[in-house]
Amino acid sequence: MNKYSKTLLFIASISTFNIFAGSSEQFQVTIPTLSSEIEIDGEFSEPQWQHASEVELKFETSPGENIAAPVRTTAKVFASETSLFIAFTAYDPQPKNIRANLRDRDNSWGDDMVGIKLDTFNNARLAYQFFINPYGVQSDSIENELTGLESDAWDGIWYSKGKITATGYQVEVQLPLRLFNFDDSHTVQNWGIEFIRFYPRNQSRRFSTHKIDRNVSCQLCQLGVMQGLEGAKQGKDIQITPSFVANQSNQRPLSPKGPWEDETNTEVGLDLRWGMTPTTLLNATINPDFSQVESDAGQLDVNNTFALFFPEKRAFFLDNKDYFDSQMELLHTRNISSPDYGVKITSKTDDHTVGVLATNDIQTQFLVPGNLSSDIATLAQESHNVAARYRFDPSKQFSIGAVMTLKKADDYHNYVYSTDLKYQPSQQDTFTAQYAYSDTQYPNDLFNQFCNGDDCAIAPIECDLSSCDYNERVLRTNKSDAFSDNMFKFTYKHDRRNWFASSQYESIGDDFRADLGFIEKIDAAKFVAGGGYRWYPTDQFFSKITVAGDWDITHTQQDEKLEQETEIYIELEGGYQSYIASGIAQRERVGRRHNPSNINIQNNTQMFDETMGWFYTNFVPMKALRLELDVNYGDNIDFVNDRLGTLTMLNPGIEWKVTESIVLNLSHRYQTLDVDDGRLFTANLSDLRLNWQITLNSFIRLSSVYTDIERDPSLYIYQQPKAKYQDLGNEILYGYKLNPQSVFYLGYSDAFKANDDIDNLTQNEKTYFMKVSYAWLL
Repeated sequence: MNKYSKTLLFIASISTFNIFAGSSEQFQVTIPTLSSEIEIDGEFSEPQWQHASEVELKFETSPGENIAAPVRTTAKVFASETSLFIAFTAYDPQPKNIRANLRDRDNSWGDDMVGIKLDTFNNARLAYQFFINPYGVQSDSIENELTGLESDAWDGIWYSKGKITATGYQVEVQLPLRLFNFDDSHTVQNWGIEFIRFYPRNQSRRFSTHKIDRNVSCQLCQLGVMQGLEGAKQGKDIQITPSFVANQSNQRPLSPKGPWEDETNTEVGLDLRWGMTPTTLLNATINPDFSQVESDAGQLDVNNTFALFFPEKRAFFLDNKDYFDSQMELLHTRNISSPDYGVKITSKTDDHTVGVLATNDIQTQFLVPGNLSSDIATLAQESHNVAARYRFDPSKQFSIGAVMTLKKADDYHNYVYSTDLKYQPSQQDTFTAQYAYSDTQYPNDLFNQFCNGDDCAIAPIECDLSSCDYNERVLRTNKSDAFSDNMFKFTYKHDRRNWFASSQYESIGDDFRADLGFIEKIDAAKFVAGGGYRWYPTDQFFSKITVAGDWDITHTQQDEKLEQETEIYIELEGGYQSYIASGIAQRERVGRRHNPSNINIQNNTQMFDETMGWFYTNFVPMKALRLELDVNYGDNIDFVNDRLGTLTMLNPGIEWKVTESIVLNLSHRYQTLDVDDGRLFTANLSDLRLNWQITLNSFIRLSSVYTDIERDPSLYIYQQPKAKYQDLGNEILYGYKLNPQSVFYLGYSDAFKANDDIDNLTQNEKTYFMKVSYAWLL
């Protein structure tokens, strides 16, 4: 038997191996198909509800372990040829304790909620999730079993109404079948399903229609079965969304202060969303508005050597984003900053999942990685960007796939080719593996972006931190010819009710690049192993206790030690919806290179011993208040001066629901680094968000992010930084959302700066903007 035949036999054998997944042994409901639809008004007066199937959420699955639910919840469900309808009745002996607030979409977590989880292919890979609070506020997401993540970035157009009653609350829902990828060639559908209710009181309780086995690591493998939807058709599923965007931007230099320069822009764009078949979706955009309506959360960029990560928020990239996910971050679409056009096709048929994305970008932006630092590079060249993903799922236990990304400009390119697999031989064991190969060419002068000197084309034979302008990014980008390398990653996880263990090995070559992704560390090989034990006390303040730890070690590809760490921690979940975690880590790691023109680690760096303790908690002492605290204290390398310091970090946060429609979120990060001769810096970051949800569809949002960094220049050995840096960004936004794609936004934002040369916070940017878009459903 040849190698190819053995591979086919292996795949065939594992495809016949069965574990729980969309099983009628878990739960089963038959959905009747009725001839007419209903009005979604939160009332159950239509005659169709008399013929609907009814189920009851009998079990508490968390924190109780499949015990009887303390309050009653029922759901009625039926279908028409084009929609699925659900009516939830959530009983409560004390309706005044119901937690419900007017919120924007996907922002009602922590409220009382009911919802449904649907796996339309019943293959335990992806599931749609829809949740609704008592006022009808919607939250939707996609759960991806392959990556173990849930993404609320996906926004579908569906309908819901809710109302609080004398006995609890009730919610009515319509889910158009056009939302889903499914095979409508089947006369009768068999989907994985779970009905869910969240009941937040002293603890946040989760109720379900069926039991959840904590000894099974796969969650989507434990859904029940929904049978029915006879004659269901997805319909045309064509959505055309024209948009108009206008903004006026004003900027001026501050050192020295100059005149304001005004720029006015108006743009007309068009988005197309077309369900070409029930399982294939086409997204296309022309002249899109890819500005972000919501500003990013503030981050401190102080004593960091690696680039900061910001999540994607733009709708075009988020639709069916999960189809492109793998075990490595090979696609991070915020590397595509400002395209003129884009097209994306995603498809799932039987065991095959395909995604293809192509856009241009008016510039070329990518991450330059290293083993001690990384940074962003930008070329003033138009680039073309392509990503493709294929996955084959011959069984619920086995998945194999491939990823390809291409990024190309005039004298630059980066091509990445990858293959990956996931195998679950049992209900507790999971193996994953991924291999990637890259081919890259940089412009000959790219390294000059990272060199502060007059000429860094030729490195000095000998230099030190005080005399050499070189850094790792210069060394990584000073390449005259195309170069290539590879990366591979293996993981194993064993997860049972009471204990878990895992190990991982990852190796990234020094010339590997993933410029459409977010791989910030290269020239490194890391091994990590860890595990822990869990307890589930009953009738105690804490309902779940976890004690765990791990050990890891990292070397360069030349077997030079970069880091070794041992960590142990404890996690507690219990009353007041509390989560408490604390741990201590002991780490050895290298500082910066002594001779920056030499890429070597050995005899070119110093190894530091760090001991760091950390503590984190969040809890809800009353239904209108959520408190959070993050604390770090211990040894930390002063990377600028290559020495050991003492880090103190305090990060408190508060969410105050002032009324049912007004919520205040405030967080503050205080961070200091002390060295032998005094305090090197003090950094403060305050992030304030105030949201007034006027109605379910309209809101006013205010945000303000303030950064204040004070340094003592006399304590810096190799450079003389400014003693003061201040930055303030503000935004006020009015929004009206008929649905996620039909919106009207009107807003204003500005920015202020101060430093040694600018005495007080002085305004240097201000922008007025408006956006209108409307989704036509055909």
